[in-house]
Amino acid sequence: MRWTAFLCRLAVGGIFVYACLDKIQHPQAFAVDIHNYRLVPWALLHPWAHYLPVLEATAGLALVLGVARRGAALVLGGLTVVFIVAIAMALLRGLDISCGCFDTDGGHGVGLDLLLRDLVLLLACLPPLLVRDSGPALEQLWRGRP
Repeated sequence: MRWTAFLCRLAVGGIFVYACLDKIQHPQAFAVDIHNYRLVPWALLHPWAHYLPVLEATAGLALVLGVARRGAALVLGGLTVVFIVAIAMALLRGLDISCGCFDTDGGHGVGLDLLLRDLVLLLACLPPLLVRDSGPALEQLWRGRP
């Protein structure tokens, strides 16, 4: 179970680090993506568009590097729950919008496949969170002490 948790750590952390890259480079476009969900008040759009990618990057890197791994898994699992709720609300409202997940320029549309993908991502957050020793920190691997 330790190595399963380790692989989940790398996968989930890597996904969130990759997902934040375009959002950090294009916060205005990401603010539009957030606005399209119609869940965040206007006054919070731009702060959220700047804050969310930084949170994704910080928690994603922490999870990959094995620093505060359980806290990072909890943060990313919580974000994934928020994303699942936002996607479900968009589907219930019949919104035809881009998810804003990895690309602020079009990207993947909101649909059931996206909802299922995020549910799998949420499940992948659980092993690093629940397994006390979720594999070595990467600095331990570099030093040859797994």
